[in-house]
Amino acid sequence: MTVSIASTTGTPRDITAECAEFLFREAEYLDHREFDRWLGCLSEELVYVMPIRVTRGPEARNLEFSPTGFHMKDNYASMKMRVSRLYTEHAYAEDPPSRTQRLVTNVRVDALDIAGKYDVRSNFLCFRAQGDGVESDLIVGERFDILHDTAEGWRLAARTVHLAHTTLVTANLGIFL
Repeated sequence: MTVSIASTTGTPRDITAECAEFLFREAEYLDHREFDRWLGCLSEELVYVMPIRVTRGPEARNLEFSPTGFHMKDNYASMKMRVSRLYTEHAYAEDPPSRTQRLVTNVRVDALDIAGKYDVRSNFLCFRAQGDGVESDLIVGERFDILHDTAEGWRLAARTVHLAHTTLVTANLGIFL
């Protein structure tokens, strides 16, 4: 669905295209290790979670992802701390740094009842390799984002990542999805 609104000049804005462009630019910043620029894409109200997939027990029939167990549960302050650490010698999971290539596709946008905020869903694939070995990871999933259209530009206010995998296919989560 294409979401458009009238701009201050009277010409319609293609919100879906703007949200997709934001996601593509975000992926570029991460793939090029421009973490400070990526932080500039985040809202200070950020909530970033990656719940664990439920595969056993009676709750697995009715609940696909855990409401209490997470691979990642971060906010703006913890993301800022993680990025700061990447620029030090203490980022052990990223030594050597990961080489990544992210593909973002199937971007779907719906307006929320809150002015300037949009529910944005997308699918992603992230290739990750480290060092000079031939081993690599492919991480696949769906992201559920809240993007906020601010005077300073688009900002990521919330992200929930649902991995397609039942078990993490990477040695660590030293990268951002």
